[in-house]
Amino acid sequence: MLSKTVSLYLDEIEHLKRYSAKTVEAYRCDLTQFLDYLASESISDIKAISLRHIKNYLAGLVSENKNRTTISRKLASMRGFFRFAFKNNLIDTNIIGAIKNPKHSRKLPEIISTKEYLDILEVVNNDELFSAYEKVLIRTMFELMYGCSLRLSELCSLSIHDIDLRQKTVKVLGKGNKTRIVPVGTKSIAVVEEYLSQRVSDSTILLVNEKQNPIYPRYVQRIVKRVISQISEIAKKSPHILRHSSATHMLDNGADLMAIKEILGHSNLSTTQIYTHVSVERLKSVYKQSHPKS
Repeated sequence: MLSKTVSLYLDEIEHLKRYSAKTVEAYRCDLTQFLDYLASESISDIKAISLRHIKNYLAGLVSENKNRTTISRKLASMRGFFRFAFKNNLIDTNIIGAIKNPKHSRKLPEIISTKEYLDILEVVNNDELFSAYEKVLIRTMFELMYGCSLRLSELCSLSIHDIDLRQKTVKVLGKGNKTRIVPVGTKSIAVVEEYLSQRVSDSTILLVNEKQNPIYPRYVQRIVKRVISQISEIAKKSPHILRHSSATHMLDNGADLMAIKEILGHSNLSTTQIYTHVSVERLKSVYKQSHPKS
């Protein structure tokens, strides 16, 4: 049965390859949709799937106006599934190997300036809706997201044992359960120490709210949107903006691209290289605004 094979594949990527829960759920959804299409074509045997079926399924996604990023992800789910089937001798040929991802232009991430980041800290300090404890917590959140280039999920999962104040480092559990050590700046350490002096909780999670419960993604997203809205006109006011800004500012100040890759926890250098384009665009903008020959 196709559904049983899909279940075996999902078990493998979850328990053996240790994909994140979010990735496993996305693959489950993608493959369930693919199985629904195959059922509509009266196909229940994996060996009966042809290249024509796969192409027709993808063509259907295009006709539904699915964007190229979504189609690429669904293809990744299907590729993994067919590789698994081929490896376990369930099919004689990995037919999906001939299909390439749709080409798509990558959007340059929006960022805030270094001045705007400093303005963020002022906004937090002056916001009367935040209690004294909340102000320290929120400053710590921003310092870790920007100062250490953390993803939202990485921030919320930090353990109190992950941060080493003496060595000025933080241990981060990133995508694919990969661990990396990221340096923490002196100014950020001072903010973290102020937060820890007010923290009273039995939780092993580093960042806890005023009720001493661990912070959660929706809370961080809400706070970030509220604060950035007061200092910037960028369209997307999400926590990831701080990670993008951190990487771009490091590159602007001469940081090595490979070092930035390690700090961000990227698997491929090509992912990090997007920030070189951001910096070039910033240079062009400055040139157009200030050079007499522009």
